[in-house]
Amino acid sequence: MPIQNRTSRQLRHSRLLSRLTIGAVLVAGSLAAHAANLGFLNDTPISYMKQRDIDSLRSAADKVLSNKADGESTTWNNEGTGNGVKIDAQLTPVDTAKDGANTCRTVRVVLNAKGQSVNLGPRYCRQGNSGRWILQKKH
Repeated sequence: MPIQNRTSRQLRHSRLLSRLTIGAVLVAGSLAAHAANLGFLNDTPISYMKQRDIDSLRSAADKVLSNKADGESTTWNNEGTGNGVKIDAQLTPVDTAKDGANTCRTVRVVLNAKGQSVNLGPRYCRQGNSGRWILQKKH
């Protein structure tokens, strides 16, 4: 094989390898930057929650929304979810508003884990008395 063909092939291979390396560095850098944007959640109770904790808390929120009056608090904890980190919360419905058959409520949630607390205020609405509570997006 002529030396010129081998050199040309090596040059193309080297360029391809350089492009792949640069691409990998850019992707890794963008992933690190994306993760850094969520750094404010580090060591908050939310960062310790597993899916079973989330499901259990959602169930507790549904019960509070359906059965508690504004200002009437309920406590929740993640005992039995299999998570080794103890997480608890206080849930309090507030700001109930009715518009025809629709009812909307905000739930004040104070979530605690490992000495840290976070305050949440999701708003839910449902149609009628037997409908499912739907989390509302904030605009």
